[in-house]
Amino acid sequence: MTNGITTALLAGFGTGLSLIVAIGAQNAFVLRQGARRHAVLAVVAICAVSDAVLIFLGVAGVGAFVTAWPAALTAVAVAGGGFLICYGILAARRVLRPAPGAALTTEGSTAGSVRAAVLTCLAMTWLNPHVYLDTVLLVGSLAADRGDLRWVFGIGAGLASLIWFAALGYGSRLLSGLLSRPGAWRVLDGLVAATMVTMGGMLLARA
Repeated sequence: MTNGITTALLAGFGTGLSLIVAIGAQNAFVLRQGARRHAVLAVVAICAVSDAVLIFLGVAGVGAFVTAWPAALTAVAVAGGGFLICYGILAARRVLRPAPGAALTTEGSTAGSVRAAVLTCLAMTWLNPHVYLDTVLLVGSLAADRGDLRWVFGIGAGLASLIWFAALGYGSRLLSGLLSRPGAWRVLDGLVAATMVTMGGMLLARA
């Protein structure tokens, strides 16, 4: 049982990390705030807590759905597997054909207040449709595949989010130079592509 819990926790952690490290406006904002040492705690907390809430909703909602209708697990597995493979293909495409200006930068105007930083962070988090696909639908469907250990999987995904945003916000002085290079994000996207396609294939095989 202990091995099963550890496996589910690590699987959730790996899934959460693979989803969250993809370059995007939210990561760029956290990096910039950290580099400027402005409202870092508030920004990191908003990102991590928001992900935790959405992961909880995904695990609870999708998990309850497949528990009430066991036959739905196949449909959820097929949908989740297909989405993962598509996600992996897009990441692989970014490796082969990186978009111009793909690197993260810390240049830009300094935020004027903590309130402005908080509102911007909330908007980037809750008004982004992809966050619902990633946390609620995708993590929820993968967690449901773990059965009784779905909450352990969700905790792993939440820990990945917390560690990533804390590292990005508070370690930005050290990370900004590395993450400003397009090559670093191509390596990350390569790992994301391999992970997503593998997990997608496993879900489809189980279905």
